[in-house]
Amino acid sequence: MKKLFAAWIVAGLLNSCTSTPHQAATTASYNTDGKKVWVYSTADSTDLRLTLTDSLSFAKKGQPLETEVMIFVDPTKTFQSYMGVGAALTDAAAETFYKLPKETQQEFLTAHFDKEKGLGYTIARTNINSCDFSSGSYTYVKNGDTSLSSFDIAPDRRYKIPFIKEAMKAAGGALTFYGSPWSPPAWMKSNNDMLHGGKLLPAFYDSWALYYTKFIKAYEQEGIPVWGISVQNEPMATQRWESCIYEAEEERDFLVKCLGPTMHREGLKDKKIILWDHNRDLIYQRAQTYFKDPEIEKYAWGIGYHWYEDWSGGKPMYDNIKRVHEAWPNKPLLFTEGCAESFDVTRYKAWVLGEEYGRSMINDFNNGMTGFTDWNILLDETGGPNHVGNFCFAPVHGDTENGILIYTNAYYYIGHFSKFIQPGAKRIATAPSRSQLLSTAFINPDYSVVVVVMNETSNNTPMYLWIDGQAVQSTARPHSINSYIIR
Repeated sequence: MKKLFAAWIVAGLLNSCTSTPHQAATTASYNTDGKKVWVYSTADSTDLRLTLTDSLSFAKKGQPLETEVMIFVDPTKTFQSYMGVGAALTDAAAETFYKLPKETQQEFLTAHFDKEKGLGYTIARTNINSCDFSSGSYTYVKNGDTSLSSFDIAPDRRYKIPFIKEAMKAAGGALTFYGSPWSPPAWMKSNNDMLHGGKLLPAFYDSWALYYTKFIKAYEQEGIPVWGISVQNEPMATQRWESCIYEAEEERDFLVKCLGPTMHREGLKDKKIILWDHNRDLIYQRAQTYFKDPEIEKYAWGIGYHWYEDWSGGKPMYDNIKRVHEAWPNKPLLFTEGCAESFDVTRYKAWVLGEEYGRSMINDFNNGMTGFTDWNILLDETGGPNHVGNFCFAPVHGDTENGILIYTNAYYYIGHFSKFIQPGAKRIATAPSRSQLLSTAFINPDYSVVVVVMNETSNNTPMYLWIDGQAVQSTARPHSINSYIIR
C-alpha cells in the first residue's frame, strides 16, 4: 500500500482538485487483507455521540443481491484532495469565549482543536472589519484616510486576536487561516454606510486593495500566519448588516486591476485569494464570468461558497458545485460559511441541526468540495452577540450565565468528517445501493480509508460495506451518521 501511495505522488495525483468525476485517477488495486474496520456512530434517540461501536473484519462476498443494502467503495478511483474542516472565529465567538470560566474555555478548545480528544479542526476564518456577529460596527482606519496611515487592528486585540491565538495553540500551532471583509469603511462606499449594501466607489479601489495587505501584515506581526483572503463576503446580498455589492464583472476587474497587483507588489503573492464567497445558486455564472479573463489566473486561487440559497423553501443546489468542478477542475471549491438560522432556544436538541450539516458535507464533497468552514464556532445562549439581531445557531453555544457549553448535534455530525479525514487525503469512489443512505469516502495520507455513511430515515438499515468482493456487515441506525475507519 505504501508503494501504491508513493506511485500516486510520483504521478502528481495528490495536487489539489486535479481530477473531475469523469477524470478519476486510477490505481491497480486495493487489498483488504488483514485490515479491520472501526465503526464510530452518532444516532438519534441513543447516547451514541462519535462513539466507537464496533470492530469488524472483512469476509469474502461476491455478487450482492438486489435485496441487500450495500455501500460500494472503490479506493482505486481517486478524485480531489481534502483540505480540512474548521469554522469562523468571529467577534461574537471570541466575546462569548471570554465570558466563560477558564475550565470551560479549555473544554471548548480541546473539543474543537485537539486531534485526539476533539474534532481536530484545521481551518479558521475571521471577519475583516466588523460583521453582523460583532457587538458594533468598526473599521481599522479613520474617516477619509485614503493613505491608510491610521490603520490599526486595535478592535481585534481585545478579544479576537487572543482567541485566535488560543485556537492555534490548541490545534498544535497552526491553522489554515483566512479573512473575509463584510464591508469597506462607509466613506469608501456609494451609500456612505457600512450596512445596507452599497458599492465600493472606484475612487477608493486602490485604498481598499491596500487595506487587505495591511490586514494580513498586521495579523502576521501578531504571530498569526494568514493563508488567504476572500474578496467580499456575499457580494450579491444587500443586508441590514455590513454588506457590499459586486457584480461578477466588478469583482473580477477589482481583483485583476487592483487587488491582485497590489498583493503582488506588497510581497504577498503567495497568499490565496478566494472569489464569490456566496451561495451555490449563482456560482456557475460567477465562475464563467471570472475565468473568461485569462489574467485572473495570476491571482485567483479558487471559489468559496455558502449554503443559504434554499431560503425560499427550495432544495440546496448541490449540482451547481459539480458543474463548476467539472468545468474548472483546477480551481478548488471551498465551503466558506453555513449555519442554521432563526435561533430558537427550544431547538438545541433538534436532530435536523446535525443532519443539515451531514447532508451538505456529503453532497458537496462528492461534487468536488475540497474543504469546509462552518460559520460561528461559538455563540452565546441568545444566538449572538449580534448588533443587528440576526441571531443564529452554532454547533456549540456558551451558556454564559451558568458557565457551561451546550453541544448541538451539529457538533458531532461535523466531527465525523474532521476527526477522521486527514488534510491531504484523496476522495475515493463510493456508491450506496439505496437512496436512504448517503455516503462519501477518502483515503488518508497514512493509507487508512474513511467511509462516512448517513441514514436520514427512521428505518433501522442493515447494510454491507463492500470493497472488491470483500465486505463487512453493519447497521445504519435511524437518523444516524457513521464513520467506518479501515486500517
